[in-house]
Amino acid sequence: MDRLGLLNTLITALDAGSLSRAAKRQGMTQSAVSQQIQQLEQLLGQQLLLRTASGVRATRAGATAAQHARGLLAGYAALEKDLDSQSDRLSGTYRISVGTVFGRTFMGPLLLQLRQKYPDLDIVMNTDDRIVDVVRENYDLAIRAGTIGNNEGFGRKIAEFETVLLASPEYVKTHGLPQHPDDLKRLSFIRYNEEAANNMLRLTRNRLGVDAEVRVGFTASDPQLMLQALTGGMGFARVVRMIAEEEIRSGALVELLPNYTPAPKQVYAVYPSRNGLDRCQEAIISGFLDLVKAQHPNTTTTSKPLELITA
Repeated sequence: MDRLGLLNTLITALDAGSLSRAAKRQGMTQSAVSQQIQQLEQLLGQQLLLRTASGVRATRAGATAAQHARGLLAGYAALEKDLDSQSDRLSGTYRISVGTVFGRTFMGPLLLQLRQKYPDLDIVMNTDDRIVDVVRENYDLAIRAGTIGNNEGFGRKIAEFETVLLASPEYVKTHGLPQHPDDLKRLSFIRYNEEAANNMLRLTRNRLGVDAEVRVGFTASDPQLMLQALTGGMGFARVVRMIAEEEIRSGALVELLPNYTPAPKQVYAVYPSRNGLDRCQEAIISGFLDLVKAQHPNTTTTSKPLELITA
């Protein structure tokens, strides 16, 4: 009897809030999930879930069982990690979430190379600029730039990307070239949807910080859409330099206030276990940073630990 599997189904059902969502996450039918919950309840001799029209929630016994189940599953994951560290091969299924730009530019080619090197790996990569919860959505690793959001899990900052203020020559010709941060508030700001909504940009000059007020005119959830809005003359934006290098070189975009430095874009690796990274996660992160440094030598990378909101 796969008791760990039954406990995992219980945790998934509670995290998902319903048996149907739990079934979707585990790749099985809702009736199979229900049968596993019933089997676990018979095994423990207690009702674990209360089933309502809106979903499921834990009984008192279910909450106790879930607390112990999380510890048992974490311990088993640690056991697998310790045993895996004694092997030279990487195997198993790894679910990875990464932003669309990182996916196309770095992670896609990297994972193809990793799969060729380790044929026993089953890699599932999802490119999505939405901030995922690695615990609740069953991801082994997420690479995220900017804000992380309210996630359960742990992680660390792994890099910083230089950002610049950009606009099209046509937009500058029409609206004038800003000479001071105060001039930005008369321009239309194109904002990435993950950024703070307080309509302020933090700039630095000679190690002194300046808060520049901006007037948001367009918000985009895709970095490529932001570039299209910029080249189309919709306003100015704070953009990671490496994403816009081609447009800057060609003159399609020009840098604003070059003597002022916008805040860098932070890059994080987020993972579900407090036990740290396993060998596959370490290989992916290391390969990602190697590719970034090879293509963009000025990028700052780091391995400084950073604990996020815990499960």
